[in-house]
Amino acid sequence: MKLNWLPLTTEAEVDLIKERSQKIPCLIFKHSTRCNISSVAKYRLDEDWPFGEDEVEAHFLDLIKYRSVSNHIADQFQVYHESPQVLLIIRGECVYDASHLSISADELKEAMDLETSK
Repeated sequence: MKLNWLPLTTEAEVDLIKERSQKIPCLIFKHSTRCNISSVAKYRLDEDWPFGEDEVEAHFLDLIKYRSVSNHIADQFQVYHESPQVLLIIRGECVYDASHLSISADELKEAMDLETSK
């Protein structure tokens, strides 16, 4: 399936994602444009994305340009900042996060299935 990234550029958008996740799971991908591992992780998500647009909203943060937004994400969801990093937000909470080469579509799918079966 095609992955449709929604740009994430402001702290207010992070708050909207938290609210939006009450209705649909939201993914935040924090990407460093200066990091080869980050590019590999993004490529793997793009290639292996198992969700339809109506199943997960995928948000993309260029953390080099928007570092303050990345810091806000860490504060909002109480996760340690890493790069690259994915966070799965469901019902306003970060229910799964992974970084570097631990980022995989299969792991996201497992976390999503586990969380949505509750």
